[in-house]
Amino acid sequence: MLYPVPAVLIGCRDKEGKDNLMTAAWAGTVCSDPVMVSVSIRKERFSHHIIEETGEFTISLTTRQLAEATDFCGVRSGRNTDKFREMKLTPLESEKIGAPGVAQSPVVLECIVKQILRLGSHDMFIAEVVNVSVEAQYLDESGRLELEKADLIAYSHGEYFALGEKIGKFGYSVRRKAVSPGSKAAGGRGGNSSRSRKTLGKHN
Repeated sequence: MLYPVPAVLIGCRDKEGKDNLMTAAWAGTVCSDPVMVSVSIRKERFSHHIIEETGEFTISLTTRQLAEATDFCGVRSGRNTDKFREMKLTPLESEKIGAPGVAQSPVVLECIVKQILRLGSHDMFIAEVVNVSVEAQYLDESGRLELEKADLIAYSHGEYFALGEKIGKFGYSVRRKAVSPGSKAAGGRGGNSSRSRKTLGKHN
């Protein structure tokens, strides 16, 4: 129930030089120093064996323009489909690893696997980010990443959504004028005590 989640494209290349893409929603940041990420992949996915064997992969962020390709790469297998060719995506050669990214993506992370956790339905690949490629149009004059301009998408319960308007920035809650405890602006329970919740139980 931890939704929405990012919809990303995972790129890999087998030892024979065959490229593949798969869509993953269970991916995220797990450490800042060193920078590390995780992605959980079902054992039966074609990319699983490739990543396990090569120990590397890319993460390409997805946008509104990449939504169709993102969905396609999640429902077609690389065993019998060249997803780059079918979706007219351009492989982006990495600088530090052999796996390709997606050139149409605003941000591509190059990742080296450090640990594999066998969890059950999915294996979690924990990897260190060894390089980041960013489209220049999303960097301001000072080099700050303005990713809010990239029109990124998210995934929630089988549906894709474009990210909405910005409603704040980190730390803005402590910079605004102080309000009395218990008020709505303070995040208190004022006016919300009658809201009901339903326990859904365990979901697999």
